[in-house]
Amino acid sequence: MCQLLGMNANVPTDICFSFKGLALRGGRTGPHKDGWGIALYDSRGLRVIREPLASCDSDRARFLQEHPFKSENVIAHVRQANVGGVALANTHPFTRKYAGRHWSFAHNGQLPDLRRSAGPFQPFGATDSEAAFCQLLNRLAGTGFAGGLEEAVPRLEPVLAELAGQGVFNGLLSDGDSLLAFCTSKLSFVTRRAPFGDAELSDCSTRIDFREHTSAEDVVSVIATEPLTGNEAWQVFAPGEWRLFRSGRVVGEGRFLPQTSLAA
Repeated sequence: MCQLLGMNANVPTDICFSFKGLALRGGRTGPHKDGWGIALYDSRGLRVIREPLASCDSDRARFLQEHPFKSENVIAHVRQANVGGVALANTHPFTRKYAGRHWSFAHNGQLPDLRRSAGPFQPFGATDSEAAFCQLLNRLAGTGFAGGLEEAVPRLEPVLAELAGQGVFNGLLSDGDSLLAFCTSKLSFVTRRAPFGDAELSDCSTRIDFREHTSAEDVVSVIATEPLTGNEAWQVFAPGEWRLFRSGRVVGEGRFLPQTSLAA
């Protein structure tokens, strides 16, 4: 299955350290060699870089590990193709403009029976992931909703449940201000705040002392399919849980699948 990476912070923050761990899983320490991509929000808007090749072999991915592009919201993904061939159109994250905002989305899992939904948003590629993203936005558009992600969560919960009922549905969704993470099988997060310490990537010997790169007011949350570091206390999502991150903190959480359905 694919691997997800998200970051949400209260100040512009670079993703170099965490992205290095993810990029290694894209064909070197993991089998996810069928494409990689990253969406970075900054004061100028949304930047998206995607390539239908292994991130461990990509010059662009290497450049991002060595040059700090600061962002308050990031969604990144390395792909192991299951539905849809290896192609740029099938590479995450996917983006659309809706209600005056740039939305981005990445998914881990398979929804084998998902069909295209009616509405203004239709997939360009052949993945079930992009079709799911379009379905989320079409549901919002169908109600005339014109707000941001934070206000949209109550409207999205029943759609998340419907999609989760069709397969494995772990994902990240952002409108540039906040980031929604949801899980049916595997997702974890860590929130870093003062007093900061050091961390070491699980996929290589790279280590960082966050005290050298932060201030006492900084708060940063990192979300990943599997923990990227081995010496930090990552929190594991339970199946059916969602969390909304804003300014680096969890500002909302809930369950889009009832506990009884998870145990059935």
